[in-house]
Formats: sequence, structure tokens, C-alpha cells
Amino acid sequence: MEAVKYQSERTSTIKSWVEAYSDKMYSWSLYKTNSKETAEDLVQDTFMAAFQAMNKYEGKSDPKTWLFSILNNKIADHFRKRYRNPTITESEIKLSSEASFFETYFDVDGSWIKEQQPGAWSAEDMHLLDNTIFIKVLQSCLGKLPSDCHAAVQLKYLEEKKGEIICQELKISPTNFWQLLHRARLQLRRCLEIHWFKK
Repeated sequence: MEAVKYQSERTSTIKSWVEAYSDKMYSWSLYKTNSKETAEDLVQDTFMAAFQAMNKYEGKSDPKTWLFSILNNKIADHFRKRYRNPTITESEIKLSSEASFFETYFDVDGSWIKEQQPGAWSAEDMHLLDNTIFIKVLQSCLGKLPSDCHAAVQLKYLEEKKGEIICQELKISPTNFWQLLHRARLQLRRCLEIHWFKK
């Protein structure tokens, strides 16, 4: 009888949390992953994990704080899995080798190819992160990165983890990590040039 009562209370608590926090958790997850389906799955997984671990929640912290800590772990796991089991797109196949990738941007002397050369930024461009429309374009460009580059950028700039920790989590060398970041920056710059600066 006690077990049934506990189960009922636990279910009731989770339902109240879903009503109170699911929208904010979904918005955060969407911001982090740039994928509606992934964001929905991660929020659902978070509530499932919270339900299963309810006996570990002692009520010392706000439920929102506890749920978001679970969600952030789920998001980090998502990017680790994405890195280890990448989905290869047609554009990634074209850039599959380091040589062909850099040939896209640089000539044989290591100079920028004219069409790929970065444009000059104006003073207004220094405050782009305050522009909600630009943020959407940036998120779209992040979503187009190859899986390994996206994972590196996510952990470095959005999770703000140190390089050595990222290398351990992704099981890559420091050299490989910095190559991934370099490739990601080039591709992000190119995507932003096309979809924002040259619009």
C-alpha cells in the first residue's frame, strides 16, 4: 500500500514539473541543439530520468535546478554520441579529407581563394549577438557543421569546457581537437558570409 502511494505521489510530482518547466527546458534544449526533434527527445528523456531517480531528489535545491542539471547532462551526452556515431551528409563526404577541405578555402600557396576570402566587418557587426535574427542564422549554420566539428564547438564555446576535458570526453588528441575547431570556424564563417553578411 505504501509503495502504491509513493508511486502515485511521484507521478503527481513529475506531472506538476512537466507543466511548470517543460517549455523552458525545451527552449534551452532547442537553443543548444538547434533541432526540434532532438530538443523534444532530450526533455522527455530528462523527465524519465527524473522520475526514475526521484528517490535521490532530497528537495534541498529547487526542482528546476535539479531538472536542468539532468537536461544539461543529457545534452552533453547527445553531443558525445553524435561525435562518436556521426551521420555523414553529402556535403561532409565532399570535405571528407583534410586536403580537399582546405582546397575549398586556400590555393596551393596557402592564400585565400578570392571567392572565399573573408569580408570586412562593420562596427555594427560587433554587437550581432544581441540580434535575435542573427542568432537564428548562427544556430542554423551551427546545425550544418559536420558532427565532429559541431561537438567540438558545442563543448568548447557553449559548454565552456577546457580543451583537455573535451579531448578526454571525445577521446581525441589535442591536435585533432584544434583541427576540428579550425575547420568549424572556417565553415561557420563561410555560412555566415553567405546567409548574413552578403544578404
